[in-house]
Amino acid sequence: MDAKSNAVFWQEKWERGETGFHETQANPLLTRHIAALDLPAGARIFVPLCGMSQDMVWLAGQGFHVTGCELSDIAVRRFFSDLGITPDIVDAEPLRCFSAGTIRIFAGNIFDLTPDLLGPMDGIYDRAALIALPEDLRRAYAAHLLSLTGPVPELLVTLDYDQSCLKGPPFSVDEAFLRECYGQAYAFTLLESRAVEGGLKGRCPASENVWRLSPLPPSS
Repeated sequence: MDAKSNAVFWQEKWERGETGFHETQANPLLTRHIAALDLPAGARIFVPLCGMSQDMVWLAGQGFHVTGCELSDIAVRRFFSDLGITPDIVDAEPLRCFSAGTIRIFAGNIFDLTPDLLGPMDGIYDRAALIALPEDLRRAYAAHLLSLTGPVPELLVTLDYDQSCLKGPPFSVDEAFLRECYGQAYAFTLLESRAVEGGLKGRCPASENVWRLSPLPPSS
């Protein structure tokens, strides 16, 4: 699937209301492990492909400044509507920036987001971005993410399962792939691995893995 087809796929899911992946509360893997990034209060956290995740609300409640990027304008508007908030909206062609309090979300394709628009970030939380993309786009996404933020501490949640059992998304991402994409910039620590209860989509065994990506020191 190319970038254009992938964008259409996700836009149509939001338009049809096929959002079974959305969680109505903060993900327990986030609440258990965000401290592993050792970020100070007020740190700026980037949440790529954020949807209308309640994780952003939880992070803001912990005193962080949260920036998301989400392809679907529907998801962004619903996120703020569900909170009963009317956000400020600013054109940032070809994106739009919705903001309220310590949360802002860029609506549009993440590949159109630039470092100047995003601004400096202190950390990244990726629960559903990397695993949402097919393999070729995952590589492009990983490179783009590094170009946006540089190597900053990241909390990354992945799934590992037999890809022949299920087409995806979500896709299986193993440690070897992580090292291929991020190994030049990060050291990896597996913080938790747990079996997906009932199997992934009830069809095949899978593990959900939580990684801390720690920036490597600059080479001399």
